[in-house]
Amino acid sequence: MGVFSVISFIIIIGVIWIYAFKRSRAVDNTSSEGFFLGGRSLTGITIAGTIIMTNLSTEQIVGQNGQSFVGGMEVMAWEVTAAIACVFLALVFLPKYLKYGVNTVSDFIEIRYDTTTKRIVSALFIFTYMTSFLPVVLYSGSLVFNKIFHIDKALGIDPLVAVGLISALIGIVGLLYLLIGGLSLSAFSDTIYGVGLLVGGLSIPIIGLTILGDGSFFGGMETVKNETPQLLNAIGDVDSKIVPWPTLFMGMLFNNLFFWCTNQMIVQKTLAGKSLKEGQKGALYVGFFKIFGALFLVFPGIIAFNMFGNTLATPDDAYPSLVTAVLPGWAYGIFAAVIFGAILSSFVGALNATATLFTLDFYKPVIKKNATDKQVARAGKFITIAVGFISVIIAPFISFAPAGLYAVVQEFNGIYSMPLLALVLLGFYSKRVTPLAAKVTFVFHIVIYGLSKVVLADIHYLYVLGFLFLADVLVMWLVGKVKPLDTPFEFQENINKVDLTPWKHRKWVAALVIIAMVGMYIFFSPLGIAI
Repeated sequence: MGVFSVISFIIIIGVIWIYAFKRSRAVDNTSSEGFFLGGRSLTGITIAGTIIMTNLSTEQIVGQNGQSFVGGMEVMAWEVTAAIACVFLALVFLPKYLKYGVNTVSDFIEIRYDTTTKRIVSALFIFTYMTSFLPVVLYSGSLVFNKIFHIDKALGIDPLVAVGLISALIGIVGLLYLLIGGLSLSAFSDTIYGVGLLVGGLSIPIIGLTILGDGSFFGGMETVKNETPQLLNAIGDVDSKIVPWPTLFMGMLFNNLFFWCTNQMIVQKTLAGKSLKEGQKGALYVGFFKIFGALFLVFPGIIAFNMFGNTLATPDDAYPSLVTAVLPGWAYGIFAAVIFGAILSSFVGALNATATLFTLDFYKPVIKKNATDKQVARAGKFITIAVGFISVIIAPFISFAPAGLYAVVQEFNGIYSMPLLALVLLGFYSKRVTPLAAKVTFVFHIVIYGLSKVVLADIHYLYVLGFLFLADVLVMWLVGKVKPLDTPFEFQENINKVDLTPWKHRKWVAALVIIAMVGMYIFFSPLGIAI
């Protein structure tokens, strides 16, 4: 990056921080609710922005475009099908969470089952975020940032040292965000970064297609359609290594429901809404974004294939190579700020979720039972510093086993994702299922999932997750049948902390989200522009 790019990068980061800081000052982050949940003050747009940016990391931007470089639009399933889970979050999960007045997903588990089950779930979340998600976000983000903007060459240092420096910078800025303004400061900045990412992200394929079409955007589209029509098909084969089409209705659906409806990192943002109406707006806005996000998270990989063919060293070079090929010099600082924001937001979102879970589920009830509200918030800040510091230290070491560790992380999530979803859903709809059934289901799932890694190693894990979820539900229901509760469980209702009036447009907007999702699949299929 040149001097102008560096200056524009610093100015953009600074201006966004000042704007977010001023907006967040209205929230008292010395209280636990202010620090962890933004004082339950967020609006629909802000909720959508912070969820999108927490979810979106450079790992996705680079990884999914790398996959589409090889496998085409089939990869878009990870983005587009998330829309239906956002509809479920808005219409089913969020109203129930808010009605029962919970602060975390594990709070719900405790209310419906017992404290032991809650702590099992909470500990699994904390372990995953701390040892894998946070360091991987920092490492992969820093790696991509360095690959696109060549920080190592600019400073004349080893690439691994550059990655460590960028990781440390993101970690320090992320910690300052949370310590100074809590969730609300990061949420307000995420909204701005989200708009920047949408504009900047879409500009890459638009410019790329225009270059590919010798100055004509539509000419570029025609080139892609004529040269690589097979890459435009989003319907994967039954035995596809990426996303087999039958898994869209089972494994992928259940995986999405876990991630978008029961994952603390995502759900926490909707619980921070000032009302159910604002939370529903935020979730449904995210649904639309996930559908059209495929245009810059997946499609650029196909453009890169048409532009570079098989000349790239690895598929993961597709997006960085495309960016450096199409972006004008003056825009580097702006795009760098947007990418920095994407890494920062994912880091801050997971860091805040980790601190929330540890403080509210372990510090307050176990370590210091008589802690005041301000002491809980102070402990949350201390935990934030500790976890952030550990993540920054671990991040560079991921370089010694990047693929292996990330694969292990993905596999580890499968240990608890399906039983947790089963616990929440049966917790909503069954009055007889017991805490014993919850624990038995966890043990059953872990044993069978472990065996599946040996016996069913050649079968796509989305198939395995789909059948395991159904098995988990069956086991939980059977244990509840054999040893049911003496009296049917009844939730204590009307302990909500915000207005529970639903958004009056929620149903038709949800219908539009589903229609748009189906439309995207039809467009990228043999019925549309693919063969």
